[in-house]
Amino acid sequence: MKKFSKLLSLTVAGIMVLSGCSSNIDTANNIQDEKVYKIGISQLADHQALDDARRGFEDGLKELGVNAEIDYQNAQGDIPTTITISQKFVKDEVDLIYAIATPAAQSAKQATKDIPILFSAVTDPVVAELVDSMEKPGGNITGTSDASPMDRQLQLFKDLDENIKKIGIIFNTDEQNSQIQVEMAKDLGSSIGLEIIEVGISNISDIPQAVDSIIKKVDGIYTITDNKVASAINIVSEKAKSNKLITVGAEDSHVNNGILITDGISYYELGKQTARMAKEILVDGKTPSEIPSETATNTKKVFNENTLGVLGIDKNNKAFKDATKNH
Repeated sequence: MKKFSKLLSLTVAGIMVLSGCSSNIDTANNIQDEKVYKIGISQLADHQALDDARRGFEDGLKELGVNAEIDYQNAQGDIPTTITISQKFVKDEVDLIYAIATPAAQSAKQATKDIPILFSAVTDPVVAELVDSMEKPGGNITGTSDASPMDRQLQLFKDLDENIKKIGIIFNTDEQNSQIQVEMAKDLGSSIGLEIIEVGISNISDIPQAVDSIIKKVDGIYTITDNKVASAINIVSEKAKSNKLITVGAEDSHVNNGILITDGISYYELGKQTARMAKEILVDGKTPSEIPSETATNTKKVFNENTLGVLGIDKNNKAFKDATKNH
């Protein structure tokens, strides 16, 4: 009987020990599940494309179950402010920096070699000296490029009107991304019989005059992914419509603001794509150097129905095949 009582006591004790271990494991899992990561978001300027990249990133984190405390800072187009923002994030010891647009990403990279950095809305991360290569970024930074399918976009001009020969581009002379795109447009345009006529600006206030100076010289306007132009895209679209000029944009927010059509990227989806990288770093324990930089995985053809009506273009034109109306 004593042996049975002793055996029973040992069994109960064993169950209690195992129960305690299980409880500790569950508690550890709950702590891991409930961990809140500090993420600093540095955004260069306030306009729809960059806002969409931020919203997509935040929504993507929620969908992936990543609990994040977001510190959102906007430099309002001032590059020195992006440096101050990055230094703040380093001081605050955030777990990750999400830098939206090239100057913001360059400032973040300058500020830290230890905190993981993800960028988005960067046209050429290699030329911008953010990564060693797209496949092997190196260092503590990787992210997503907003390089658009420019060849398809320029072809839309010819699809809309085969007689179009001269295309105008307005670009910020201080933005490296923009200069890269102008050169690409010249190379690609020449192969399909399009001459690119560019006009540079240094301030948003220069845009109305820039449009007026180019509008009589061209058959259409192509709006590239330029932060200053994006901030005043409605001015470009309204002046173009008034002069019955065909416009093609690099991304869907341009179309939402009056540009006729794009076959391009969605910054919201690009933000979501970058959120998946954030999970790999924060939750899965990867380093940025292990994650190749990416271009947009989702593109779409979108047109502005109002602009279509103003220009009097036939909706059955082949340019609109498989295109959807903007929302």
